[in-house]
Amino acid sequence: MTPWRRHGMALAASVVVILLLFRGDVADLVRIWWNSTTFGHCLFIGPVVAWLVVQRRAELAALTPIGWWPGLALVAVGGFGWLMGDAASVGFARQLGLVMMLQGAVLTILGPNVARGLLFPLCYAFFLVPFGEGLEPPLQTVTVAIVMPLLHLVGVPAVVDGVLIHAGRYYFEVAEACSGSKFVLAMVAFGVLVANLCFVSWKRRVVFLLVSVIVPVIANGVRAFATIWAADLTSVEAATGMDHIVYGWVFFALVMAGVLAIGWRWFDRAPDDPAFDPTAFQTIPRHRTDLLVATALVLTTAAAFPAWSAAIAGRAQPLPAHVDLPDVAGWHRVAISTRAPWTPNYPDADHYLFGRYADASGATVDMSVAVFGNQHEGKELVAFGTGVLRQEDRWVRVADLPAIADASGVDGSVMRITAPGPVERIVATWYRVGDRTTQDETLVKIETMKARLLGGPQRAVAIHLSVEGTDQRPMARFLGALGPIGTVADHAAGMR
Repeated sequence: MTPWRRHGMALAASVVVILLLFRGDVADLVRIWWNSTTFGHCLFIGPVVAWLVVQRRAELAALTPIGWWPGLALVAVGGFGWLMGDAASVGFARQLGLVMMLQGAVLTILGPNVARGLLFPLCYAFFLVPFGEGLEPPLQTVTVAIVMPLLHLVGVPAVVDGVLIHAGRYYFEVAEACSGSKFVLAMVAFGVLVANLCFVSWKRRVVFLLVSVIVPVIANGVRAFATIWAADLTSVEAATGMDHIVYGWVFFALVMAGVLAIGWRWFDRAPDDPAFDPTAFQTIPRHRTDLLVATALVLTTAAAFPAWSAAIAGRAQPLPAHVDLPDVAGWHRVAISTRAPWTPNYPDADHYLFGRYADASGATVDMSVAVFGNQHEGKELVAFGTGVLRQEDRWVRVADLPAIADASGVDGSVMRITAPGPVERIVATWYRVGDRTTQDETLVKIETMKARLLGGPQRAVAIHLSVEGTDQRPMARFLGALGPIGTVADHAAGMR
């Protein structure tokens, strides 16, 4: 049996075992690729990686695969990243760790020379991991900045309030789906591929990648403007229906073709150029090891991390059987709003409370408390569709406002939201995880990870205060009477 056949079979077996070990994450990835319009392009990354490997088959045949135990470092780094993501309930970290473990398996079982020949396909595999949701808020801002002057240019009267545009007869929300993030992310993956295949000069590659980002951002702003203008000329139903068809089936393809046309003149790599020079990768590396040993080490290293996760999975904070909202000096409980009803979304919380307080002047403040005895996948304090706004909510975010501090000086994030009517609310948010009170969702994940891995309080609490309208003064008075948010959260979790 040839070395390539033996090592290829060992690698294939290792990949299958790793995918089975982390089948939950594999299922999550496939579900995201299939259901999310933002990450639908990830469905094409696997076939593209396979095609890139096939492209290199002649050059790879000139190399000899070997077992190389230092490649286990990449498996271990990926496994540790997966463990951190599992402890913090961060899907991105788990999925990135899984991809890195697979890359480490290639490096360990095929050796550094082959891995260098496969460097671009291995790195391109990072696009299998859904990332970039954080681009949506800034891209929403950029889209609004493009749309407004264009509307004024064509004579459409328009005013903007955060991400809401009142243009002519209609209101439009520049929602996350309209930010163009899915367009930009797909174009980045496409641009990286074209930059590798069609350019040799790194300067030209960088310029092409910049064009691949800038052009779709501008094009998305023009598309949003055209939709609003068309609605002003016809109707919102006709304009948005045509927008979805044109944007989904035609617009993206036209922009991709436009970006290629811009770069075509400067392509400096011939189509039949070899992917790499195999004579440059013929060194005999140190630290070689037997193929069976390398394969066993890869699988043992990868399996250690889910075993570690299973050992700590049962940690939980004992919670009281019943909890109540706190008594607040100078404030009393009243019926909740029927004019502008709103509640945060925590479907998996162990305890959830919501109520309204009023003071002697008649000012009202809504308060919600969500308590978790522990967190794990599917039961998280911070996750998509939980918190202030649920998925496909009637309420939408208008803008983020300056933070507001509790009685101990800990800032809470403040968001202005609106619903049809129109009605408005201001919502302030704090989280309590471990021994930390914070407004930062990233710190929530870090503290969750520390609590799960190192012990300490496992409970997690979210506290929201809200007022109808835009006057924050009742909330400030309520915070002064409520006391430190951390103390309130600990009391709700049964920790005195």
